[in-house]
Amino acid sequence: MLKTFDLVLIGVMTATATVTYTIKHRAELKVEEVHRLEAEIKLEKDTIDLLKADWALQSQPNRLERLVKAYNEELKLQPTESTALVHAKELPMLKSEVPVPDVTEAKVSAKSATEAGAKRATVASAKGATEASAKDAPGTKGAQATAKPQPVPMPAPRGEAEDADQIETGSVEE
Repeated sequence: MLKTFDLVLIGVMTATATVTYTIKHRAELKVEEVHRLEAEIKLEKDTIDLLKADWALQSQPNRLERLVKAYNEELKLQPTESTALVHAKELPMLKSEVPVPDVTEAKVSAKSATEAGAKRATVASAKGATEASAKDAPGTKGAQATAKPQPVPMPAPRGEAEDADQIETGSVEE
C-alpha cells in the first residue's frame, strides 16, 4: 500500500513542478515583452524630443529671414499687412450657432403650393391648355414665396474706432 501512495505523491509532485515551470516561463516571456515595449516607448520619446529640437532649429526667425531673402525672387513673398488680420468677432458663426430652419413651416408651404397648383391645373384643364400654363406658373411662385428664408450669418464689420493694434483674445472674464 505504501508503494501506490508513493507513486501517487510522485505523480502529483511532477504535475505541480510542470505547472510551476510553465507559469514561470510565461511570466518571463511577459517580462521580456514589457521590457521590449518600454524600449520602444523610450525610442519614440527620444524621437519626439529630437523632432521638437529639429523643429526649433528649422523655425528660427533668423534662418527663415535668410531663406526669404535667398528665395525672394522665386517665391515672390509679401509681408502680411496688419489689415489682413481679423478679430474673433469678425469670423463667421460656427455651425453650431447657425439657426436651424423650421422644417414644419417649409413642409406646410410646400404642401399648400402643391395643392394650389393641382387645383389650378384642374380648373385650367377645363378651360383650355393655353390658360393652364398662364395660371399655373404664377400660382406656384406665389405659394413658394410664402416660406420665410433664413438669414445668412455675416461677420460683424470692423469698427472705425477700434485700435488696429489691439487684439481681442476672447477671454471669459470681463
